[in-house]
Amino acid sequence: MKEACVYNRGFINTARRMSKPAAPANPGAPGQRGGRGANFTEGPVHSHLIRLAGFMFMGFSAMTVSQLIEAVYLGVLGTDELAAVSFTFPVVMVLQSVAMGLGVGASSIIARTTGAGDREQVRRLVTHCILLAAGALVTLAILGSQLNDPIFRLLGAKGHILELIHAYMDIWFIGLPLFALSMIGTSLIRAVGNAAAPGIVMTVGSVLQVIFAPFLIFGFGPIPAHGIEGAALAFLFARLASFALCYYIIIFQERLVTRAVDGIIASWRSILHVGLPAIATNLIMPVSMGIITRLLARHGAEIIAGFGIGSRIGQMMVMIVMAVASSAGPFIGQNWGAKKYERIDTALSLANRFSMAWGVVAFLIMLAFGKYIVSIINHDPAVVDAANWYLLITPLSIGFMGMTAIASSCFNAMGQPIPPLVISIARMFIVYIPMAILFDYLWGYVGIFLATSVSTAILGVAAFMWNRHALAVSRRDRERFEAAVA
Repeated sequence: MKEACVYNRGFINTARRMSKPAAPANPGAPGQRGGRGANFTEGPVHSHLIRLAGFMFMGFSAMTVSQLIEAVYLGVLGTDELAAVSFTFPVVMVLQSVAMGLGVGASSIIARTTGAGDREQVRRLVTHCILLAAGALVTLAILGSQLNDPIFRLLGAKGHILELIHAYMDIWFIGLPLFALSMIGTSLIRAVGNAAAPGIVMTVGSVLQVIFAPFLIFGFGPIPAHGIEGAALAFLFARLASFALCYYIIIFQERLVTRAVDGIIASWRSILHVGLPAIATNLIMPVSMGIITRLLARHGAEIIAGFGIGSRIGQMMVMIVMAVASSAGPFIGQNWGAKKYERIDTALSLANRFSMAWGVVAFLIMLAFGKYIVSIINHDPAVVDAANWYLLITPLSIGFMGMTAIASSCFNAMGQPIPPLVISIARMFIVYIPMAILFDYLWGYVGIFLATSVSTAILGVAAFMWNRHALAVSRRDRERFEAAVA
């Protein structure tokens, strides 16, 4: 009963904040008419979702393709280089999770504020978010570079592979603040309704990385071959370009930056109200990924390399449902701020049905072409076998993964970050990891891949049901509160 009261108070507090009259629009304010953001509270729901998801998929897929092509380049260097970069996945995901969490927190409050019509407050929130993120990310980059060795030893890396990891990550950490600030920047742009720019920014950075990588890895003319360090340098230079483009859009096109720092503490509280639980939610995945990597490491470097290839290929399939889930966030946030609940219901229905349909298509594609794609990247039979098993099993759960991500986006967009955190904890530590340990004992590394699919399906259904119930409860509580204060 106590938990239910706390939960409902959260809904009522959100309603109280959103029921306050918006600040009057100032036609002369910078960005009031000059920005390119769209109003998601009007027009066909499916058109907004398609536009949002389309550009996000373009950006996500460009990033995934660049990682896949990087895997091809590293596969030419050797299995050890491929395994070394595969070991970095959990650490990279941890650092990305911080950026994603801050972006989710900021975009949640910014989308709702945009829907309520307070453009000047939006500019303050964007500015304050950038300052908060810059300080946090530079600190994390410094800490991460100092803790390289103990972290990767804990994950099971040793010998020559550990040396390769150092060579790659020492450079990668320099580019982390640029990459992560770009991630956050694209979330801010999307929250105010600009669907195209985030996808363009992500695509530009990824394309440049693909172009730079072969010259820096293998050398060309006066450019010496840098090997695995060249892959990290390509990442650094490409993300510098995407950072510059992203903040050009924020500052000069959308005009979302202000010199005002008054109320910065209140802004940080609003951002972190959703951002901190979102960071915790996102951190659960890489922590569990570290445990899974440790389990797979016992089966040999070839299995780790195969897992790395399989996950990069699989990401192409996953990115479509992730793009749909990401598009749901700003759409729901604006319509929640504008109190247009029927549009939210329609968006969720469309997104969930598409997610399940795409899950079936993704499985059929991987069943038909997965092994062929893997063999292009690496010819080692053990690597190909491991990657092929991954691509046969994990696509079965893509639709359910999309349902979980859509539910989480909806919760965060409404300013309710705790349910996604609970869902992630339940999946990883109550279902996934115990199941992976058991299935590893029964069927080896194939069992670990099977545990991924089963646990994702279970929590996908649970997330869908919880979100549907919570949306109805929060809407009812908000309407009752507004009726009481009217």
